[in-house]
Amino acid sequence: MQQIKNFINGEFVAPQNGRYLDNFNPATGLVYSQLADSEAIDVVMAFKAAHKAFESWSKTPVQERANILLKIADIIERRRQEFAEAESLDMGKPLWLASEVDMPRAILNFRFFANRILQFQEKSSDMDGQAINYSRHEPIGVTGLIAPWNLPLYLMTWKIAPSLAVGNTAVCKPSELSPMTASMLGEVFNEAGLPPGVCNIVQGRGETVGDSIVTHPGIPLISFTGGTDTGAIILQKAGKMFKKMGMELGGKNANIIFKDAELDKCIETTLRSSFLNSGQVCLCGSRIFVQQEIYNEFMDRFVQATKNIKVGDPRDKNNFMGPVVSKEQKEKVLAAIAQAKQEGGKILAGEESLELPEANQQGYFVRPTIIDDLTDCSDLWQKEIFGPVVTVRPFKYKHDAIKWANNTSFGLSASVWTRDLKTAHSVAQELKVGTVWVNAWSKRDLRVNFGGYKESGLGREGGDDSINFYTEQKNICISY
Repeated sequence: MQQIKNFINGEFVAPQNGRYLDNFNPATGLVYSQLADSEAIDVVMAFKAAHKAFESWSKTPVQERANILLKIADIIERRRQEFAEAESLDMGKPLWLASEVDMPRAILNFRFFANRILQFQEKSSDMDGQAINYSRHEPIGVTGLIAPWNLPLYLMTWKIAPSLAVGNTAVCKPSELSPMTASMLGEVFNEAGLPPGVCNIVQGRGETVGDSIVTHPGIPLISFTGGTDTGAIILQKAGKMFKKMGMELGGKNANIIFKDAELDKCIETTLRSSFLNSGQVCLCGSRIFVQQEIYNEFMDRFVQATKNIKVGDPRDKNNFMGPVVSKEQKEKVLAAIAQAKQEGGKILAGEESLELPEANQQGYFVRPTIIDDLTDCSDLWQKEIFGPVVTVRPFKYKHDAIKWANNTSFGLSASVWTRDLKTAHSVAQELKVGTVWVNAWSKRDLRVNFGGYKESGLGREGGDDSINFYTEQKNICISY
């Protein structure tokens, strides 16, 4: 059985304790590989390699660093299908989704930051002929990068690319639920000529590897994407060490649909925003508000379309949804649905029988679910489920939709559906979120690799926000 080892100082090495964790295929429920069950000593080894590499990598000419990042992108593109298949097998997402969305984004992450760092210009000013003032963005050192399981390669590379581009080195931890494509990056790094130690990948559990990265005194920066409860623990531990931190945590995003919405496009997009990647995306629109005048029509069509979604083997291109990532995640989602029933919620879709091939009978599949008749204080309205479950509610007046949409601590994103430009602007301005899409969902220009947005956590990532986050700005004043 394949063993997924650590990648430290340019080599694949076994964990020091010799232990491995089972890695399950979510579509079958069977173990298909094992990953290193690393501990603090492995993180220390990775840190030493990164610390040693920092001196030379931070002084490497920008053009040379950019060239290596571009080579990394080229190699991933050449192996795109192989990476997509590995991610589909590892995480359970449809193969078409991994190939069409995740792999292109990972490739573009490296290309964008390679080119952006070449274009990035420091600010300077002349002080009335008495002095010249300018700033420098300098690398911080060894960065700790902790990525989630839902978009494994996409979000790991979103951290690695800017961190390395500006001259940092890194100790990375992929999720133990989806470690495969991060491991494959080690092969790519070596082929691209990335110097040993610049980027190290330590596999294992959050309570061991993640904790060791967060608390290591030599790692001054932590970038974490994941659950809110885990984020709170990281903040408590790293905060007292005065580390620079960036966190993207949960999302409980609103989808507000006005009576003048173009329903054909709205319903098609709402299906994606609700159930893409089995609802395991922080930007999914899990709370749907529909104006009363069109509520019945919208719901009739949306419920039927949801029931028609094909769920099954992620290798089948006809299936829109695969399984959720793990047995534990399936149990969590089903428990949330059961709680909704106890609270009087009405299940409009999701209880239909699921016909699966024999090989997938033990997989972690959940039908896309729509729930109505829940109060605003219900857990399903307030907490991120991170599965294919949405709640719906009618509204009469615009101000009610805005009030309900803002009644959450997860101010990540929202979608607004209306043909009225005044309504679009006014609602967008009043929503307490970082990104508002009007008549769309998750429209991000791949050419520019979107900039930062307000996150339910700390800081911003993406575009120049990542350049700023992964550097320290130094001001230099020279008197004439």
